[in-house]
Amino acid sequence: SYRCCGSGTQGDDGDKIIITLFDDKTAKMAGIELRPGTDERKAALGEIPQWSEVDGRDAIFRKFEFKNFDDAWAWMGHVAKKAAEMDHHPEWFNVYNRVEVTLATHDVGGVSKKDIELAKTCDAHFSP
Repeated sequence: SYRCCGSGTQGDDGDKIIITLFDDKTAKMAGIELRPGTDERKAALGEIPQWSEVDGRDAIFRKFEFKNFDDAWAWMGHVAKKAAEMDHHPEWFNVYNRVEVTLATHDVGGVSKKDIELAKTCDAHFSP
């Protein structure tokens, strides 16, 4: 289904109406993007100080190091469960006791509030 948002202006050539159609998924994404350089984004990133912005890409990154593979794998299971509930999946790379995580929301083309929420989940389940 589609939603409609319209606005109108009047010019010399008569009435001109602009109508924008967007789908339900786009409507759900509205308001979650954290644009670079905004106060809202700075505040959100301040809530996850161990994470860094990725050079050349609108994404955030953190490297986690565990005692062993079993701890890393168990942590990934906790994060995967939350990611599935959110329908938001991390990019991650695991070698033995190390997990590197990159988060970005593809639907908005960059960092969103969903990434901040998932980063907080990653941090909450982490114990080195």
